[in-house]
Amino acid sequence: MDIINAIILGIIQGLTEFLPVSSSGHLEIGKAILGDQSVPEESLLFTVVLHFATALSTIVVFRKDILELIKGALQFKWNDNLQFIAKIVVSMLPAVIVGLFFEEQLEALFGGNILLVGSMLIITAMLLYFADKAKDTNKKVSFSNAFVIGISQAIAMLPGISRSGATISTSVLLGNDKTKAARFSFLMVVPLIFGKIAKDILSGDLTYESTNFTSLSIGFIAAFFAGLFACTWMISLVKKSKLTYFAMYCAIVGIIAILFSILHN
Repeated sequence: MDIINAIILGIIQGLTEFLPVSSSGHLEIGKAILGDQSVPEESLLFTVVLHFATALSTIVVFRKDILELIKGALQFKWNDNLQFIAKIVVSMLPAVIVGLFFEEQLEALFGGNILLVGSMLIITAMLLYFADKAKDTNKKVSFSNAFVIGISQAIAMLPGISRSGATISTSVLLGNDKTKAARFSFLMVVPLIFGKIAKDILSGDLTYESTNFTSLSIGFIAAFFAGLFACTWMISLVKKSKLTYFAMYCAIVGIIAILFSILHN
């Protein structure tokens, strides 16, 4: 993968990680359009690195919230901060289970299956549409909600299902406040990404031999700065309840992806 493609894909990842339009789906579409010939394992490595970059951008944007959570947890009292952290742990369980037992199957899906991506984008569009019709409340995410949202996050490992779209939509459909739902959605993925990176490094699952580290680095930087912009922008958009526009976008891109797949087979 050359540097220009890495920059383009990094920007795509950074922008779409926080917008409910499926970053993984857009990456697969981008790779197909740019003619990327990476094997699934190498393609997954690039995807993981870009997700790591956007995880760091999340930490920067929510640094005050994260520091507050850490300080609250260090008091060793069952306060709101410790409960929030516990809910994040609960939300991680479904994705951890899927990652442990179905990793090879997931890797195989990151090899330019544009028909799958298009179909999943249409499902994302439906989720966003119904979520936008839900009434806004002041309700906080409960422990049972956290687990259900975690199931949505696990399903969103499929390319084309937006992680933020699925988790925010699920949270809103469960009756939670939209702003609180977005905050929980963005923070719940951070430990999961870091855990995934650590696991792959320690187990040696990531393929390095034929990797272009310059392209990885450039892609990482592009994703990080694009993520800073998109995360800040998305927080503002969620407050204004504009998910229908993203639903329309996902539906259009999904249809185009399906047509692209059919015409190129």
